[in-house]
This record gives sequence, C-alpha cells and structure tokens, in this order.
Amino acid sequence: MEELQHKRKKPQEFMWKRIFFMILSCLICWQIFGQRSDRLEYIDKYKKIAIAEMERAGVPASIKLAQGLLESNAGQSTLAKRANNHFGMKCGSAWKGKTYAKEDDDYDENGKLLKSCFRVYKNAKASYIAHSEFLRDPNKNYRYGFLFRINPRDYKAWAKGLKKAGYATSPTYAQNLINTIETYELFQYDRMSSVDADVGEVIADIPTVPAINGVKVAFANTGESAADIALRSNVSISRILRYNERINDASKELKRGERVFLQKKRSNYRGKKKYHYVKTKETMFSIAQKYGLQLSKLYRKNKLAEGSQPAVGEKLKLRGWKVKTAPRLSTAGPIETEETEFDWEDGRPDNNSGNSDFEIEFEDPVVPDVEDTETPPGDRVYHTVAAGDTLFGLSRKYGTSVENIKKMNALGGNVISIGQKLRVQ
Repeated sequence: MEELQHKRKKPQEFMWKRIFFMILSCLICWQIFGQRSDRLEYIDKYKKIAIAEMERAGVPASIKLAQGLLESNAGQSTLAKRANNHFGMKCGSAWKGKTYAKEDDDYDENGKLLKSCFRVYKNAKASYIAHSEFLRDPNKNYRYGFLFRINPRDYKAWAKGLKKAGYATSPTYAQNLINTIETYELFQYDRMSSVDADVGEVIADIPTVPAINGVKVAFANTGESAADIALRSNVSISRILRYNERINDASKELKRGERVFLQKKRSNYRGKKKYHYVKTKETMFSIAQKYGLQLSKLYRKNKLAEGSQPAVGEKLKLRGWKVKTAPRLSTAGPIETEETEFDWEDGRPDNNSGNSDFEIEFEDPVVPDVEDTETPPGDRVYHTVAAGDTLFGLSRKYGTSVENIKKMNALGGNVISIGQKLRVQ
C-alpha cells in the first residue's frame, strides 16, 4: 500500500518540476526580450546624434552607438541616469563643470577602492559630443590620432584600434564592440547621411564652428543669457564674464547669434591673414570678435586708444609686433559696438539677412582662414578620396572648411566615396 502511494506521488512531483522550469524559462526569455527592447529603444533614440557626430568629427556612428550601449548599459546605468554620462568620461584636471562621485577602478596605495570623479553633462547629446572631442583632442593625438586614418566604415579596425589605444582595460572590449555592432546591425548607420537619417534638427544644434582662432565659442539662441550658455557648455559663469568684454551681466538676455567665447581670446590671430581692412559698420569690438582676439590687445597692436574706431578702409594688424603708424580714425561719430541680432533659422547666423554688423565666417576647429579671392582655374587643387578620408580631415589637410569643400563640389551632404574626385582649393 505504501509502495503504491509512493508511485502516485511521482507524477505530481514531475508536473511541478515542469511548471517550475516553464516559469523559469519564461522569466529568462522575458529578461532577454526586455534587454533587447531596451537596446533597440536606445539605438533609435541616439542614432541621429551618432550620425551627426560621425559627419562632424569622423567617429563612426556604429562605434559610438556600440560604446554608448556598453558603457551606459543602454542608458540604464547610474552614471547615465544621474550624470547624463554615457561614455564613462572621468573629470580629469581640465574639467570645470559639475561632477559625480562613484566607485569605479581607482584605488589608494593600500589597495582600497576609492570613489572616482565623473563628468556631469546637461543632457545625453552633450555627452555624445564630448566623447568625439575627447577622441579628437590634439593633446591625445599620440593615442587616438591614428584612428582617424582608418576607413570610417571598417568598424572592426576601429574597435581593435580603440582597444590598442587603451580606451578600455577589458581584454574583450574590441570583440564586445564588434558583437554589439553585428547583433544590432549598427554598421548600417555608417553608410547613412544626415539626410537619410532625418537628423537636420540635430545638426543644427551642434556648433558648426566649435572654435575661432583656436578658441572655443558658443552662439546664443533666442532668449538665452550668459548663464544659460555657461550651463549648456559646462563652463563657469565667472569665466564667461572674464572672457567676453561686452558681457557683464550673466542674467541679461543676449542677442540671437551673439558670439560667446568659452575660453580666453588670443593676443594674435593664428590664421593666414595678417591684416584686416575695415569695412562699413565694423568696429574694433566686432573685428576682435570675428578673429577671436582680445580687444585690448587689438587696440595696443595698432596703437589706438581704447574706445576709438578706425576709419573704413584702414588696415588693422592682426598678429605680430605693433604697427609703426596708427590707422586713421573714423570721423563718422559713435558707432554701434554690439553684435546685432541674426536671423538664425538653420542653427547658425545668417550672413544674408542684412542686419549683421560684421560678416560671420564658419570654419572647422583650429583651421586657419583662407583668402576670400576666387582661385584661378590653373591653381585649383583636387583630391581623390581614399579609404579613411572624411570632409573634416580634408578640410584640415588643405587649410579650408567643410562648407567650402561642399560648396565647390555641390555636395548635398557630408558622405563621400572612395575614388571620388573632389576640388579642395
């Protein structure tokens, strides 16, 4: 009898085991599905800024998205949620913005884990842009510079290059990036342009001119104050007030398109131009702003008293020693010395709006100006696109700007093909 009861229990035990394993399998599938769903949502959310940054700075969109996915756990990490930091960017000695402390991989001399200092960004977009600037930093060219000579569509070479450069300590970092890119087919975004991905509104939000004369600059949007720009640029208000001669009230609304320098302006112009000929309505202030020069140094270099204005057509020296003879002064009376408002529908000041008091020139970071004269046909220079070339790289190589290359070749976007012949000068 006991043996019979024992035999009857076995089917019941087997049934409960089956139910347990079915529930466990469902939970695992649900977790996998949820994880994949989070990653797909992350990709869809940030693919536009990744493509825009690829066109602006040359970092493949697939690499940026894969790094963002891994470093931020698809935006779910504490660092991503609390600091908008999607790439694990630590503070470093130069960081002046907000910080977030979190245990990572820093230890004291006794081997005790310490809290590391991480950067806090206003939003994820700022983190994506900062990631590009980190890799393109001239001071880190010895580590990451070779990456930008790799074919931008060769994500495997880029992944291995990042590991070789010491971007991450994990021995499987390169393979993890490659697996992520292939699992979610992120390589498709390396072949997209901003037009394909409908990212026009994102590009308009990224400064086309991140630097003037090697000095970082921001352009004011409608309703913005110096305090607003300080916040979105992660620069202290005191620095903004110190670097900009005409800004002395951090809360005052700026004019749309007004230049706000984020670093100290220079004493000399680093571009090719040595002189500037004064145009109608130009002032010493507007000229200093145009070339990223300290206003007091521009006055001193040209032996002019501060507050005076040179006459139209006079030649101002932009770099080098002081002039021997000061320029002739204007006799037209007081001139408006502030930048006027711009019609800025596409994310940049409009040169043709008719209300600008000086010409706005857009250039890529630390690229010197070229003369505004038309190049004779016999002196034109052409470049045949090779693997690894980008418009940004060509602009730096030939001392021009991305916009100039696009204009000379009637390019509608920023995508170029191997073997394509481009006029660069």
